Amino acid sequence: MAATYTPIASITLGATTGSSVAFTNIPQTYTDLVLIINGKSDTLNYPYMRFNNDSSAIYERIYMTGTGSAASGGRDYATTLMYISANAGQTTTNFNYNNVVHIPGYSNTVASKSLITRSNNAENGVDLVCCGWRSTAAITSLNLGINTGNFAAGTTFDLYGILGANA
Repeated sequence: MAATYTPIASITLGATTGSSVAFTNIPQTYTDLVLIINGKSDTLNYPYMRFNNDSSAIYERIYMTGTGSAASGGRDYATTLMYISANAGQTTTNFNYNNVVHIPGYSNTVASKSLITRSNNAENGVDLVCCGWRSTAAITSLNLGINTGNFAAGTTFDLYGILGANA
């Protein structure tokens, strides 16, 4: 059976900018979640995520990044958030920063949660980030922020549920 993407919610920042975005009351009826972010920011920055707005130091991250001329990677342990991109955010007037975040087994209450994200940015390169949240709680909200500045007007956040991802 092929996976089916079902729109859950969409947020588009209007004329005002914002430093945070939240998806709350996420239904527990899907196998996986996918969040797609298309946008820019008003300063060089790094977008981040928390599950259930948990700011405990129980997150971890492994990342790889490439610019076309150099590659690097690293890891973070016992952090209070998950940076979902290893490249600084886009600062031009074009909307060419995008990020696809896959969260498997988000409603499972037996295992810790994880995400894998792929992003690209015409100014800075591409990256792959894997994050973990050492909690067995079901994910009911996604809380996104940015380390400095704001997400710019016109940035979109689209959340999908996947049915049959494990089939």
